[in-house]
Amino acid sequence: MKTPPLDPDVADSAPDDPVLTGYDERHLVTYWRLLDAETDGADWKEVARMVLHIDPDRELARARNAFDSHLARAKWMADHGYRDLLRGGATK
Repeated sequence: MKTPPLDPDVADSAPDDPVLTGYDERHLVTYWRLLDAETDGADWKEVARMVLHIDPDRELARARNAFDSHLARAKWMADHGYRDLLRGGATK
């Protein structure tokens, strides 16, 4: 696995596959930032702007969907997906 980018753009929704994906590998930093923001009690709109690069004032539904799906995926990664990382990463 390559080192993930520090601040990648995101899709409108995160994957929901039951296994680690290449998208997940590229967005590890995004996922950890989302988990940190949730722990800190950050406002989701500010997180959408700063982490996901989506302005909720202009695209409320898109921002909310991206935030919710990426946060859910971040939680999945923390609970399950990390195992695939330890095994060498996403299946090619």
